[in-house]
Amino acid sequence: MTDLWLTLGPILLSDVVNPVLFAYLVYAAGTRRPVANSSAALLGHTAAYMGAGIILALGLEKISARLANPKPFDFVIELVLGVVLIWLAVASRKPRDNSPKEPSVELTWMKAFGYGAVINFIGIPFAVPYFAALDQMLKANLSVTHTLGVLATYNIAYALPFLIVPALVLALGERSRPVLARINDVLDRASNFLLPVLLGLVGVALLSDAITFFVRGESLF
Repeated sequence: MTDLWLTLGPILLSDVVNPVLFAYLVYAAGTRRPVANSSAALLGHTAAYMGAGIILALGLEKISARLANPKPFDFVIELVLGVVLIWLAVASRKPRDNSPKEPSVELTWMKAFGYGAVINFIGIPFAVPYFAALDQMLKANLSVTHTLGVLATYNIAYALPFLIVPALVLALGERSRPVLARINDVLDRASNFLLPVLLGLVGVALLSDAITFFVRGESLF
């Protein structure tokens, strides 16, 4: 179990860099119920992430069986995905405005929870480390109960750094806004560097694998 967490630790650190979620939590912290709404948004995202992890883990065995015996059409898809990911890597380097906006509509606890869950799917490009984490969990060959326990612990650990938003609001009140804005800016800058690199590396790997298959008749991976 210790060896597993030594592997999951670095993956978790890269997974936590999610400016989309943080920016939305800062947005929720600007409403009339900042602590409740930002907490609900984080809870919604965590619940969706955990649920998605369970579904992906259940289907990963079938996916692995398919990948173990790939067909030429699979490499056509891989080629297209590689090109798309490289394009996304270039496009994602353009300046983006992730600064929190002033709330334009009343945000309730339930709406914040639902939007938090939706943010989980908007941030799909940042979920690449999550797939790697799930793969490591399954490779460990733990029991179903232990695997779910590790998955739950991973998701809780993922959510913990984002608790800084409701915590700062609770401790500082209105004075937390400029602090959160600075943190959001730092996280946005980090993601502007990490996301293109991550997408580009995955895109190049997929593209190289597909081209090698069509040229030599065998894949790299």
